[in-house]
Amino acid sequence: MKNVAILGSTGAIGRNALDVITRHKTAFRIVALAAGSNSRLLEEQVRAFRPEIVSLERKEDAQAFREKIKRISVRVTYGPEGAEEIGGYGNSDIVVSAITGISGLRPTLAAVRAGKKVALANKESMVVAGPVLRKEAQISGAQIIPVDSEHSGVFQCLAKEDRRNIKTVTLTASGGPFFKTPLHRLKTKTLEEALAHPRWKMGKKVTVDSATLMNKGLELIEAKWLFDLDPGQLRILIHPQSIVHALVEMRDGSVLAQLSPPDMKIPIQYALTYPERREAMLPSLDLGQVRSLEFYPVEERRYPLIRLAYQALEEGESLPVALNAANEAAVAAFLAGKIHFLDIQEVVRRAMDGHRKNKIRGLEDIFAVDRQMRERTIQTLQKRL
Repeated sequence: MKNVAILGSTGAIGRNALDVITRHKTAFRIVALAAGSNSRLLEEQVRAFRPEIVSLERKEDAQAFREKIKRISVRVTYGPEGAEEIGGYGNSDIVVSAITGISGLRPTLAAVRAGKKVALANKESMVVAGPVLRKEAQISGAQIIPVDSEHSGVFQCLAKEDRRNIKTVTLTASGGPFFKTPLHRLKTKTLEEALAHPRWKMGKKVTVDSATLMNKGLELIEAKWLFDLDPGQLRILIHPQSIVHALVEMRDGSVLAQLSPPDMKIPIQYALTYPERREAMLPSLDLGQVRSLEFYPVEERRYPLIRLAYQALEEGESLPVALNAANEAAVAAFLAGKIHFLDIQEVVRRAMDGHRKNKIRGLEDIFAVDRQMRERTIQTLQKRL
């Protein structure tokens, strides 16, 4: 039996991971959970799984939580330090890294430094600190298994392949809720409409990123570091059915593909059980019922942020950090109702126009660029309000 810690247990990935573990309760045991502010759901999880340690974002929430579960033997901690402790918790074998945004970097790094098997759903960690995580994994022996459906697809396609034979890697994107919306109507799209994803059930930030295609831009950068690829090898295709998650073209002309229903339980289960495979939780994929699989090139007029993502992918250094920070700040403003949907791309573009690329030597540089870009993005937002 493997002991599992989950960073972001009350989010979409965390909840799905707990569903998978419930299905395979003889194979896995929950020992640690880190949540944000959803103490009600965390309480339900604690009563169901009886972990040894949990963490909440705020001190006051943790104090109130201790009182609620005082009859259950579980240690309660809080804050960034608490999440890091969960990441590197000594009694865990596997860490599911599912905290959204750059906030997940330090806990993920703690898991990698502790030599854990890391089921990585926090794409931002690899985007802003890919070289750091790779180096630390080599030192500690940690194994990083991607949870994003597209990267899981690539990982599965390449499981027994010589990486020197790879010609191109294509990540697919659903296109989000506005894929077929006339461009002139995008400016009136509401938050509620942006969160109505046609295929996936995800957290709010990731769902908005899907609507702007920034999620795929970040995933390009993540793929570079996960699979040691050159920027010129990476592609994106719009695939509205979300059945084909990745395509890998080999140098002999063969194209390998990974297909599965659009449900995160599949890549989560694969990451937890790798290198084994266990019985599926979902009905088999019936391509006869699907009937057609469509693929479209990315229309830059509809998804202008993708150009910035490719620039960050190709030039590297501080650009991925800056782009992630500007996007996080702009999406937060949209989720708070402060800006319109199309303002996201304009705010990110203007913030990036003011950034000058510099070298990243370690975590201090990463967080310095992150702070600077958030401040610049907030200033850009204030000029628009």
